[in-house]
Amino acid sequence: MTQNLHFAEALLPGGWAQDVRLHLSGGTIARIESGVDAQPDDQKHTVALPGLPNLHSHAFQHGMAGLAERRGSSADSFWTWRDVMYRFVDRMTPDDMAAIAAMAYAEMLESGFTRVGEFHYLHHDPVGIPYAGAAMAEALVAAAAETGLALTLLPVFYAHAGFGGQDPSPGQRRFITGLGQFAALREASAAALRVLPDAVLGLAPHSLRAVTPDELSALAQMAGTAPVHIHAAEQLAEVEACLVWSGQRPVEWLLGHAPLGPNWCLVHATHMTADETQRLAQSGAVAGLCPITEANLGDGLFAAPDYLAAGGKFGIGSDSNVLIDAAEELRWLEYGQRLAHRSRNVFARGPDASTGAALFEGTLFGGAQALGAAMGLAEGNAADFVTLDPGHPALTGAKADQWLDQWIFAAARGAVDGVWRRGKQVVSSGRHVARDPIAANYRSTIARLLA
Repeated sequence: MTQNLHFAEALLPGGWAQDVRLHLSGGTIARIESGVDAQPDDQKHTVALPGLPNLHSHAFQHGMAGLAERRGSSADSFWTWRDVMYRFVDRMTPDDMAAIAAMAYAEMLESGFTRVGEFHYLHHDPVGIPYAGAAMAEALVAAAAETGLALTLLPVFYAHAGFGGQDPSPGQRRFITGLGQFAALREASAAALRVLPDAVLGLAPHSLRAVTPDELSALAQMAGTAPVHIHAAEQLAEVEACLVWSGQRPVEWLLGHAPLGPNWCLVHATHMTADETQRLAQSGAVAGLCPITEANLGDGLFAAPDYLAAGGKFGIGSDSNVLIDAAEELRWLEYGQRLAHRSRNVFARGPDASTGAALFEGTLFGGAQALGAAMGLAEGNAADFVTLDPGHPALTGAKADQWLDQWIFAAARGAVDGVWRRGKQVVSSGRHVARDPIAANYRSTIARLLA
């Protein structure tokens, strides 16, 4: 199938261009022209942006959004939130996973994400017995197929409850695998992914507390050049426990013992020293930042100014999916730094530079690297793009980088008008084309799980 679209402005890899004509064929961008008039049969829009990568998601957690917002009998933290999460997953089936993931993926598309990195660790049945094949991964594939979202699947290896190979807890029974079982699970996941166009398979050691050094080394070999994602230094308690175990902090340990490079993504990396920050930036790995979830869990703030000054790469993720909104992730990535440093426009690259552009472009390129997929409005890439509503009051008068500044800081999700994935429009007038049946299935699933 071929089609042509014309945009008054479009954000191309070289910057903003005017009067841009995209020629699409077979789901990819076959040719780009700029400075040309629209032709009679062209579909016409005001502005086009590349779809964004969401580099870190636990789709099933979208179903528990809002359920952990009551204070417990002691000080609440990530660890008390985790107890709520363990209880929530006790009854979830593959069909439940598919329904919850479809709702999350539809909302990702509605907010401007076109690819997700699914950090997938809910592998087994409710009593901890492995499903045949990779039933939960197949449910995620079904959700991606239903919604149209591009998928980088990151099956998670999770073997221990704490540093040094501690035995897992009963609440972790649905996550736990050995290396042999994990290899078979990953192979079955690869087979499931074959029904999706341009899907990517990586892997994810859950965290240093969930793997031993020997297991991590084996996983790195298993991955080869595929994406490798790992939670690191999200919580101070994690840092302290790692020091007791190894005498080193989590990021420090990874820098010294793991083959960190461009195919690695350290998710959160919140609590780092100045030396760790410098060395992580120099490694070529991507820092996976999840501002909404990190705020929701009270994690802390990433050392962005020093990391950016060292040339570090970053991307954003929706993580727990408590609220799915690409623009809000970007806004809070900047706002957190403003609060921490009592300064404005922290991510901007220099005098009179756009903060929105720095956030958007950094996220686009860093996230694409972390997810192992080429993204952006370039010939040969998948035709994944977003249009904004020029009639939105907050976008009045926008042009070039102002589209990004005004979308991220003033309009947010309500400004997204259309989203195309492989040349097919999956979001129209801000709503996923299959939102109604997806939402109905989600509501019935959550009602049953919470009954």
